[in-house]
Amino acid sequence: MSHIALIAHDSKKADLVGFLADREQWLWGRNFVATGLTAEVLEKGLKLNVQHVAPGREGGFLELTRLAEAGELAMVIFFRDPEITQDYEADVAEFVRTCIRKNIPLASNPASAELLIVGMIRMEQVKAAKS
Repeated sequence: MSHIALIAHDSKKADLVGFLADREQWLWGRNFVATGLTAEVLEKGLKLNVQHVAPGREGGFLELTRLAEAGELAMVIFFRDPEITQDYEADVAEFVRTCIRKNIPLASNPASAELLIVGMIRMEQVKAAKS
């Protein structure tokens, strides 16, 4: 079962919650996975059922990389703060490289996330029309 990974740096968590709240109708029936505090914030703010992985600094990005390698991620929405660098940046970079290598759509801001969602909805409609 494919998941949508939801990740946000601390300064972007409220942006992610707001973005998803505005698209609440789209969320129903989706499977989500998120790192540490992001998962908690999403569950509290949006009442989403989210599979938790460890916080990023405690190996969460390594867990997400394994999910990506296993083909278990359909999409990644990762609201990054471009002004920060973290001590686990190598883990983040490996996760991003894996998404690129495995052809997993990855959005890093609201504009690109919107395009990914619209594209996914369109693909679902085309698939349903062919069935």
